[in-house]
Amino acid sequence: MVANVSASDAFDDPAYRSGVVDLLGLLGLGELTGFERMAADAGLAPSLADKAALAGMAVTEFHHFERIRDRIEELGASVDEAMAPFREPLEQFHANTAPADWLEGLVKAYVGDGIAADFYREVAETVDPLTRQLVIDVLADAGHADFAVGRVRDAVAADPRLAGRLALWARRLVGEALAQAQRVAVDRDTLAALLVGGVDRPGMDLAELGQLFTRITKKHTDRMTKLGLSA
Repeated sequence: MVANVSASDAFDDPAYRSGVVDLLGLLGLGELTGFERMAADAGLAPSLADKAALAGMAVTEFHHFERIRDRIEELGASVDEAMAPFREPLEQFHANTAPADWLEGLVKAYVGDGIAADFYREVAETVDPLTRQLVIDVLADAGHADFAVGRVRDAVAADPRLAGRLALWARRLVGEALAQAQRVAVDRDTLAALLVGGVDRPGMDLAELGQLFTRITKKHTDRMTKLGLSA
């Protein structure tokens, strides 16, 4: 969609620039929140090895946030102001999905972060190549996906009764995550403009937006299979 458009040409459009700042603000807040959550989860880890692994992943998340912060500032925007519009919906998601234990926390990170990453990658398809590459880079898995899958599968193998509870928990998570993603996509005009236009207008129509969320749901089902849980 954006192969023939340079980053410099794209940013001549103030509306496009605002949309990219919004995208980076949303992604930056997600990375900063991810750092905080992984650091907190490390405190709940059942072993020192798990604690160290999560601490290392948290550091990687913070470095991703720093890259986004630096790019937002290069675009002449304030990182606080860029993230502020998304603070309430993200806090609402976390308030509605507080995990009860270590395993629920792992499933939440794997499922919730996965859905968020899928959404960011979909939006990144509508932006200039430099912005798209930054999004792809900061969404690179720090090892948390394999870590979560391994720990959950081991726990379910040891106690199969856990599978039903964790599957129900994951279904709740996907419902909350998709609701918040749709809310952000619809309520934030600048992000909506990226989705329906992007760099080289026009972009997606309403039917294609529906297909976007269908693709995200399909990827969630694939992740549930990897966890060994039914979607």
